This record gives sequence, structure tokens and C-alpha cells, in this order.
Amino acid sequence: MSSTAYVVDEVTAEELDRSAEELAGLLVETVNGGASVGFLASLEPGESSAWWRALIPDVAAGRLVVWTARAEAAGRLAGTVQLRPATTANGRRRGEVAKLMVHPADRGHRLAGRLLAALEERAARWGLRLLVLDTETGSPAERLYEATGWTRVGSVPDYAADPKGTLHPTTIFFKSLVR
Repeated sequence: MSSTAYVVDEVTAEELDRSAEELAGLLVETVNGGASVGFLASLEPGESSAWWRALIPDVAAGRLVVWTARAEAAGRLAGTVQLRPATTANGRRRGEVAKLMVHPADRGHRLAGRLLAALEERAARWGLRLLVLDTETGSPAERLYEATGWTRVGSVPDYAADPKGTLHPTTIFFKSLVR
């Protein structure tokens, strides 16, 4: 493991717009690497970039929070994660975690854990008491969530397709932020 330092920051709508091409590259790389993050292997960079840019209004309105991690020395994008707080009156105490991605070159540096920690700290400051997420059953992400204190609820068969279109079960997790 190298001594690469990373900076994890919450991004503004303007920063998201400026980073859309880099984030698109990370998303395409993640999907091509086989991760089930909601896209099929036919994902093109232009489509990926448009998807990121479509999130800008939600970030600007506070309906979505996005973090990025950058390799400090190079300023290169290394990872990202998202938090979408519930907007219904009966759900304003909870949020959904999505699109945790770490560039293959940056895996093994505990970067995913740092991204999650930043998200959890912000969620708690925001008054959220409960976070939920889903991930492909048996994936490395599933082991990460278990190792970082998330509680497994169960799995749903054939919930999502991997990038090749093959259906897989998905494990649902939650984490209470009440200390």
C-alpha cells in the first residue's frame, strides 16, 4: 500500500458541472470493471457525462449531496459517493447512499471508508438518523459495508442487473446514526 494522500470534499453544483467529464470516466471505468451501479456495459462516456450533469439541479437544491475524493498530489479524481435525503414528510430523518465508486488504481487505500465516513458525518449534522443502501450480494462492496458497521437487512432476488445484464440478488443494509 502506497502513502498516497487523498482529499475528500463535498462538491457544489458548479464543481459537479466542472467535474462531470472526470466523474463520467470513473463511472464508465466502474461499469466496465463489472460493478453493478445501475448501468449496463454499453454505457458511453457522453451518456455518462449527461447523467452526471442531470444531477446538478438536485445538488443545487440540496436534494442530493455528492462527495469526491482526489489524490492530493495529482488532483486526480479517485472516488465518489452520493447521499439522497428522503423528501417525504414521514421520511425526513433518513437518507439513501448511492454510487460509491473508487477508481481501480486507488482501491486498497481505505478510500471507500473515508468517503462513507464523510457522508455519515454530514448526514448526522443534517439531522438524518438512518441511512439505507443496497449492493450486489457477494460483491466486495457488501464486505466493505459490513466492515464499516452497516447492518444487513436481507437480500432481494433478481433485484438488479450487472453491467452484462445478468440479474443478481441485492443485499439491503442500514446504519443508524443515533449515538
